[in-house]
Amino acid sequence: MENMQNQMQPQPQPRSQHNEKYKLFLPLSIIVASIIISGTILYSDMNSSSNTVNNNNNQNNNQQVQGPVKVSVDNDAVLGDKNAPITMIEFSDYECPFCKRHFLQVYPDIKKDYIDTGKVKLVFRDFIAVDGHNPLATTEAMAAECAREQGGDQMYFKYHDEIFKKTTSNGNGLKLEDLTTIANSLSINSTQLQQCIDSNKYKEEILKDIADGSKAGVSGTPSFFIGESTSDGLIDGAMVVGAQPFDAFKVIIEEKLIKTMGK
Repeated sequence: MENMQNQMQPQPQPRSQHNEKYKLFLPLSIIVASIIISGTILYSDMNSSSNTVNNNNNQNNNQQVQGPVKVSVDNDAVLGDKNAPITMIEFSDYECPFCKRHFLQVYPDIKKDYIDTGKVKLVFRDFIAVDGHNPLATTEAMAAECAREQGGDQMYFKYHDEIFKKTTSNGNGLKLEDLTTIANSLSINSTQLQQCIDSNKYKEEILKDIADGSKAGVSGTPSFFIGESTSDGLIDGAMVVGAQPFDAFKVIIEEKLIKTMGK
């Protein structure tokens, strides 16, 4: 294929002709790019409208959320500077394949460009939308909470990362012995972690996350709410649904950052 393409290459054209074509191509390419981005990154501020970014979630790709909607960070684990100007709340499921895709393909860039630089803090909340993902999804979520109990928010996200790296998703993920193996690899007490899981002490916390997400309009995972950080922990902002590309998040975050700088 590469050889055929080389044979079909057009002959070099005079520089003046090339420049004229470039002048015509540049605005056309901008228009095409704008159309593509507009089609992919439809979102709205919940203060003024009810559009959401919708592509991939577990249940309903046509879900529309009515605003305004305020979502609480609750007492869930926070990654990044707690004084960051922007908060992103993620409702996710460790057994959701789209959530794993987001973790592997998009989350690293969000972390590098916005969380590690102190611009955004991430709050992770559990939302198990598919019954077939249980019992493993709930057990994994409880295990992460139990890890947090031993090592705080930083340990929570280390454990969170390992679950997503190792699970095969769709309810076929990690068994209890896998969860204790992760604990050992992170130098936390695996016996204590197992006892914590067996006690079901964090099950109500997970159910509260699901209830809060449902109230905010979440029906599938992953779903995100991005808005200005507030003292009361209630975030009022844009909703992104599904395993969207990095640019979908970048556009919203940058707009929110500009607004915060103007205050």
